[in-house]
Amino acid sequence: MKSVSDWDKIPAFEEEEEEAKFWLVHELDGRLMAGSVHQPDSRESTTITLRFDPRMLSRIKRIARTRFLNYQSMMKQWLAERLEDEIRKQ
Repeated sequence: MKSVSDWDKIPAFEEEEEEAKFWLVHELDGRLMAGSVHQPDSRESTTITLRFDPRMLSRIKRIARTRFLNYQSMMKQWLAERLEDEIRKQ
């Protein structure tokens, strides 16, 4: 297997099948992977205020409890997923 040690060595793929064939014989170098891992910093978080109808907030909290999640974390996850969907549509 060939190791890719520079992001510039990864070609732009026209088709998903072409990319799959590339990754069958290539792998990312460990240092390249380690350098791409994002370490979140608490300073990167911004507090905002949203106003919700109390019934809607209750339903959100109920859903979060059934999933054993903090409701605010679940809402951030929902927003992140939706943001990715919107970006893909563009």
